[in-house]
Amino acid sequence: MFGDTRALGRRIPQLFVGLALYGVSMALMLRSGLGLDPWDVLHQGLQRTVGLSVGAWVTICGALVLLLWIPLRQRPGLGTVANVLVIGAAMDLTLEALGSPGSLPARIALSAAAIALNGLATGLYIGARLGPGPRDGLMTGLHRRTGRSLRLIRTGIEVTVLTVGLLLGGTVGVGTVAYALAIGPMVQLFLPWCTVPVPAGDSRKG
Repeated sequence: MFGDTRALGRRIPQLFVGLALYGVSMALMLRSGLGLDPWDVLHQGLQRTVGLSVGAWVTICGALVLLLWIPLRQRPGLGTVANVLVIGAAMDLTLEALGSPGSLPARIALSAAAIALNGLATGLYIGARLGPGPRDGLMTGLHRRTGRSLRLIRTGIEVTVLTVGLLLGGTVGVGTVAYALAIGPMVQLFLPWCTVPVPAGDSRKG
């Protein structure tokens, strides 16, 4: 499950720091008011339609997506479970402590900082190699079961949740487009620096 246990002294703290920062980045993006990433459009739409906090919906949706792993025969890791439990809580705590900026330049700066922080956070928790997040595991599980390309599956999932979230009243804007364009390069930038080396025979376990 853990691969090279000698590296756990770095991998576990890095995992939880990455997940916490991911939640913080989501809160910053919401406070910018310039648009959210597709899954958070859904989470915000559910919050506006049903109630509860946005962070609570992050947790609930993560748990529901994790249930979809069962027919796909995906096996969760520590990072998978921690993803469900930590990100939503970190998001709600940040939202309670942070107000919305008033000026447009401040909102743009906040959105840009959120996207950069999200890229770093993604690199940290993926680089810990302790299991994918529920949504990433759904994508890879569908890829393995259907044979369709990862790009096609990811696009299909994100278009679906974005559409549902938009219909429920989630915020779509320039920040949504900026996230879609920037997050891949940002993760590619940070991931090599954040990936914990493990022996080749253990890499599949992280």
